[in-house]
Amino acid sequence: MTIEIDEIERIIPHRYPFLLVDRIVEIETGKRGVGIKNVTANEWFFEGHFPGRKIMPGVLVVEALAQVAAVTLLHGAETGGKLPLFGGIEQLRFRRPVVPGDQLRLEFELEKLRGPVGKGRVRASVDGKVVADGSITFALADPGGSGESG
Repeated sequence: MTIEIDEIERIIPHRYPFLLVDRIVEIETGKRGVGIKNVTANEWFFEGHFPGRKIMPGVLVVEALAQVAAVTLLHGAETGGKLPLFGGIEQLRFRRPVVPGDQLRLEFELEKLRGPVGKGRVRASVDGKVVADGSITFALADPGGSGESG
């Protein structure tokens, strides 16, 4: 199953410039998802990161992974309509830079979910080479509720 950008925008609240997933190419709702981010030279963050050597900030690679996790968890599930929030990042390693022209493959697999709090493995790769991997924790909050975001 493929999920295109219009459907992604119906599932998660992120919008330009912070919507960092172009398409979901594989999904097992609530369990596992794979997304794609096509990295182009005209991305807003390349203007300052870095002039003369464009590198996608690692924090945005992690954000793109989290967005794939959010779509995986919220697509067609009883958790739909929730607001996905970061809880933490564990043992995340960056293995190589992401540059213009790269196509990021963003993978998420749920490890555990207890109530609204969970943990999952994430991995980003380009051309089969891992660029980042680790674990993220998250919370699925009610959209109007009070709570801190990360």
